[in-house]
Amino acid sequence: MKKFLVIYGSPVSAREQMMKASPEQARAGMQAWMAWMHKAGRALVDGGAPLGNAARVSGGTASDVPSELGGFSILQAESRDALAALLADHPHTRMPGATIEVHEFLQLPGM
Repeated sequence: MKKFLVIYGSPVSAREQMMKASPEQARAGMQAWMAWMHKAGRALVDGGAPLGNAARVSGGTASDVPSELGGFSILQAESRDALAALLADHPHTRMPGATIEVHEFLQLPGM
């Protein structure tokens, strides 16, 4: 079984989306995510979380930088195609401008 980092992107930050959502929208959004997570079952290693504002660290100093990264999950699947099928009806895909990017975890040599 391969493990993948799933990155959710959006032109609107997760923080802004959560602040602008009505209680009903927030509840409906969480219900959609929870239903998808239940459907994913054992493929879901870590449900992840929304991400706050990005910062770039250089020389011990952090400065804000623009980013469309909105959240992440860790999933496992037999292949990238199997993972793509699992993500086909993910609730994140219903958002305008939303993206889902996947990165396979590689084994470290000698580990």
